[in-house]
Amino acid sequence: MTGPALRVPEELSARVPAEQRGAGRDRDGVRLLVSHGTEVSHHVFWELPGLLRAGDLLVVNTSPTLAAAVDGRVGHTRVVVHFSTRGDDGRWAVELREPDGRGTTRARAGIRGRGALPAAAGGGPAGAQVRLPGGARLVLEEPLSARGDRLWWARVSGAEVPAVLREHGRAIRYSYTERDQPLSAYQTVFALPSADGTGSAEMPSAARPFTARLVAELVSRGVQFAPVTLHTGVASAEVHEPPYPERFSVPEASARLINAAGAGDGRVIAVGTTAVRAVESAAGAGGVVRAAAGWTDLVVTPEPGVRVVDGLLTGLHEPEASHLLMLEAVAGRAAIDRGYDAAVRGRYLWHEFGDVHLLLP
Repeated sequence: MTGPALRVPEELSARVPAEQRGAGRDRDGVRLLVSHGTEVSHHVFWELPGLLRAGDLLVVNTSPTLAAAVDGRVGHTRVVVHFSTRGDDGRWAVELREPDGRGTTRARAGIRGRGALPAAAGGGPAGAQVRLPGGARLVLEEPLSARGDRLWWARVSGAEVPAVLREHGRAIRYSYTERDQPLSAYQTVFALPSADGTGSAEMPSAARPFTARLVAELVSRGVQFAPVTLHTGVASAEVHEPPYPERFSVPEASARLINAAGAGDGRVIAVGTTAVRAVESAAGAGGVVRAAAGWTDLVVTPEPGVRVVDGLLTGLHEPEASHLLMLEAVAGRAAIDRGYDAAVRGRYLWHEFGDVHLLLP
């Protein structure tokens, strides 16, 4: 059962990408759990073309993953800055964390040093300054929301943030992974560089198992793809909370494809919870999707449910994660409970380098 009754053993965390786990695997060698309602079956991801049908539409997120973790200093204190989201006014939402050699853990005790005062988790307070590589400086200005001070709006001077990330950043990782990986390990086959250097702080990981070869086979079988964009912010592993507002875009061509599939016999299957959030944010009355772009604060839950998406391909989420409410909105609580029980019994692997779950109506 999902929620507190389900415990995911620590050894089921995927510590390295599939292609580094041996046996000549490629990305599409991860396992695929398929739920048709409460009926569960077990597959390998490269079998996906045989599980879909002509006319089905996969909605994919084209957001590239940023090298969003950058080392910095507050006085003599080492910190790691996680750049989450760029605001419309040029500021960035950031989280300050302290290095521990196993990814980064949250700076729970606050930051001390010149330009900073003792603070609560997340960095703070307003006015705290962080020296970044290359002479840039980051100044915290205000908490991102009234929910707490984990994320702060900050302004960077002395350099453009995209340049800092390109030259000095690395992919965000958490302690369940074995080691740092090159940024390429966090890019999906659908990722497109953005003109302004923005992207996702953390990989839209449901699409990671796709390869160019597999995409070509799906297209040859009549499966279509509708690209959308949603730039994900940080989602700290130890903080299970609803997502913050995120920037999204649904192009006109993709809206037409989604509406056509919904009006015909095809199923609209979102690749990842980010694709669900983007599409459902662009849906109007009657579930008609229109071209849209901007910020979304939509949190998809069983009430009121989804209006557009028929199915979902997603990773395996922690029992406390808010994403599970979205999965329940798509497939129902019984299907999620049955699927997650099967995943634990079947020793599926969790997190961004792990196995995936296809939820079909």
